[in-house]
Amino acid sequence: MTATTIDPSPTPIVLTQKRIWLIFSALIAGMFLASLDQTIVGTAMPTIVGDLGGISNMAWTATSYLLATTIVMPIYGKFGDLFGRRWLFLFAIAVFTAASVGAALSTGFWEFVAFRGLQGVGGGGLMILAQAIIADVVPAKDRGKYMAPMGAIFGITSVAGPLLGGFFADSLSWRWCFWLNVPFGLAALVIAYKSLAIPSHRPKAKPDYLGVLLMSSATTLLILVTDWGGKQYAWGSAVIVSMIVALVLVVAAFVVVEARAEEPMLPLWLFRNRTFVLTSAIGLVVGLVMFAALGFLPTYLQMATGATAAVSGLLLIPMMIGMMATLITSMNAINKTGRYRVYPPLGALVMVASMLWLTRLDAHTSMWVIGGMLFAVGAGLGLIMQIIVLVVQNAVSPDQIGTATSANNYFREMGGAIGVSIFGSIFTHRLTDGLTDAFRAHPQEAMAAHLDPGSLVPTVVKHLPTGLHDAIVGAYVHALVPGFWYLIPGALVAFLLALFIPHLKLSDQAGMVARGEAVLEEDPSPAR
Repeated sequence: MTATTIDPSPTPIVLTQKRIWLIFSALIAGMFLASLDQTIVGTAMPTIVGDLGGISNMAWTATSYLLATTIVMPIYGKFGDLFGRRWLFLFAIAVFTAASVGAALSTGFWEFVAFRGLQGVGGGGLMILAQAIIADVVPAKDRGKYMAPMGAIFGITSVAGPLLGGFFADSLSWRWCFWLNVPFGLAALVIAYKSLAIPSHRPKAKPDYLGVLLMSSATTLLILVTDWGGKQYAWGSAVIVSMIVALVLVVAAFVVVEARAEEPMLPLWLFRNRTFVLTSAIGLVVGLVMFAALGFLPTYLQMATGATAAVSGLLLIPMMIGMMATLITSMNAINKTGRYRVYPPLGALVMVASMLWLTRLDAHTSMWVIGGMLFAVGAGLGLIMQIIVLVVQNAVSPDQIGTATSANNYFREMGGAIGVSIFGSIFTHRLTDGLTDAFRAHPQEAMAAHLDPGSLVPTVVKHLPTGLHDAIVGAYVHALVPGFWYLIPGALVAFLLALFIPHLKLSDQAGMVARGEAVLEEDPSPAR
């Protein structure tokens, strides 16, 4: 039973190919804006926090954005299903652009953190709504040719972002990382306002505001527990234990509320949908493996090569090439054959192989071999990430597309937060011990260079005497490599889950057509 009613209009929207491409251009502009901001800030962050005086709390610049993005994902997804996505998309662009201005003008660290969080409120909406809107206007059987370029945006910005961020920080001002968003944001706003001609809804039932509050609280607690546990606070500390207890209670309350809500935030009946459960679980596991593996590789690459933070972004190009190659190839094949089941398990197997290969990493591994390793990681991700979004969208009713899409992304982000926390604890503990041993083995060289294990930077390490240099790089290798063994079972779990994804015929109707809000240009049937 649908949860919305359609605003009365004389005729439904006619989805011409030109209109679809105009809508697609608005979505690409919005996704480019949000994706670029995720990568451009990273290389400039040391300069930003040094200028604003927040080095000891630097983690909050990333945590605030991640927290806000993850909280709003399911809200945008559900409210898009209830109210329509046009005005939400325009709102997300406007918030993101305004927050960019605020971040550029920030004079204090916590002011900057607040605007980063506000950027996350806009960025999370742009990502989710773009994926849901393309499902509204393009049938599942043809969606691959649109989703492949959307996925490629991440690859492009993952390379361009670090380079631009490093350039602005070194040559102009870190504030240009945010001023750059303003013309892009205004252009995206104009394009979306003119092109995004999709209808709005009137909710038939009262939105589940209590569910929103509880889900947001649970998300906040989980991210803070994974972010603080083992770092700011010991896992057994009163702070972490009390937060875990609160998390369990909030989740229990959320389940009770969702079971009784007239229009639940996350309908529990979705968990009776086999495809939804499997793709959500795969998203969580793959997010755990992906973010954990990639979260610390750039640090190692910088130390091993002596590259600056800006240049280190180029070292991830092979991964982006691998991801784009398999994503575009698989989506084109799905477009032609309508069959998708083979790709997620194949992608998981490629991830298993790439994790096994990464365990062979050592201090003398050439950059060509490391590039091959990263290419394999990207190839595995390209066969999974966008495809499971397409699969889950195809498996739910048209009025739940936004909810299902946001839930899949939400579980992936949760997996990523958990993965980075677990992997980070292992990495940090082993690295501390390894660096201590390296300095003990080369005391005279360390003293001559006035080194502190807690303040090593790649450019300094690069010019150290060979013995101490190799010992430090070796410490990073011995801290990083064992963690990949822990990720292999996760990739195997993703493979097993992917084997059970049922094959459903890809729908030949776009979401808006199925809901009676639009007709295709070539569709001769009269409007109802």
